[in-house]
Amino acid sequence: MASSTFILCFLAFSLLLGLVRLTKASKLEIEELSWLDDDKDEEINMVQGRHDSLRKCDFGSGKWVYDQTYPLYDATTCPYLSTRVTCRKNGRPDSDYEKWRWKPHGCNIPRFDALEFLGRMRRKRIMLVGDSIMRNQWESLVCLVESVVPTDRKTVTYAGPTMAFHALDFETSIEFCWAPLLVELKKGPGNRRILHLDLIEENAKYWRAADVLIFDSAHWWTHSDKWTSWDLLMEGKHVARDMNRMVAYQRGLRTWAKWIDLNLDPRQSRVIFRSMSPRHNRDNGWKCYKQREPLAYASHPHVPEEMMILKGVLKSMRFPVYLQDITAMSALRKDGHPSVYTQAGGDKVVKQHGTGHGSADCSHWCLPGVPDIWNEMLNAML
Repeated sequence: MASSTFILCFLAFSLLLGLVRLTKASKLEIEELSWLDDDKDEEINMVQGRHDSLRKCDFGSGKWVYDQTYPLYDATTCPYLSTRVTCRKNGRPDSDYEKWRWKPHGCNIPRFDALEFLGRMRRKRIMLVGDSIMRNQWESLVCLVESVVPTDRKTVTYAGPTMAFHALDFETSIEFCWAPLLVELKKGPGNRRILHLDLIEENAKYWRAADVLIFDSAHWWTHSDKWTSWDLLMEGKHVARDMNRMVAYQRGLRTWAKWIDLNLDPRQSRVIFRSMSPRHNRDNGWKCYKQREPLAYASHPHVPEEMMILKGVLKSMRFPVYLQDITAMSALRKDGHPSVYTQAGGDKVVKQHGTGHGSADCSHWCLPGVPDIWNEMLNAML
């Protein structure tokens, strides 16, 4: 009996001693022991750790870092770029605007890998919905992936307000749908343009079957009276000649949010709303002309009212919509706009009119350029 008690006490003491030694083990010893783990388990842990760090990362807070390995594609070989965004082809003399990547504080956005992206998006429809700046982003995303697809295995199709790039071997489509206000803008009596704040199905029918949806809507709501997109606003049977723009924006977004909540299944669809792309078109549209590098910081950080309204609407939804906040980071990139280089011989605009002529485009973005970074962020979010 005494012998059994002694053996039990000895085993308990040995176990306790082992725990103490393990507790006191150096960090180096623990790291060395980890090399004994199975390689596959280590790979899984690395991937899981990367995904955890991405979830914790605030992509919108960081700085622009010059990187000689950018851009990620060649504008001269991507056939899907519209003329207005191929700034170097149009005579822009500098190219550094193509070589900046975004470095969030405390983490990194993975470099875009076209084959990896297409592999994850196999048999999926990705649709970007919005205005011409969303078209800007669509062109960027297509150029990021198209070089790894053989010429005879890719095509572009058009249907109504949509255009779609198809990577045939992956059964993947990257689509753009023109719907700058999301809700319906229709012609009424006397050819007047009526914005229906409570109608959306005519646009939404194109989105219904998509697996990944990326939306934006802000610029068309904020156009000045001279360039406003509508003559009348309508909600139910109520017609208004004018309305506070932000009130109208909120009502339109609520109609969109209701449609998403009622029609999409979060187990089948991912929805992302990209925040407002900043414009640098004050001073008669020349604020981006001859800008050559990003701002180091924003001297007067400003949260647009549209962003506050958008966040409020997203918060009220049942469907989990992810906000892609690109506003503050892009506000630092005055250098990234086409300016006068929206067509061949852009410098002629300056020679003919001088810098007092308001024809510089400080809203859209040169490609390669800023929207490529939005798409790297989008890839990480997906």
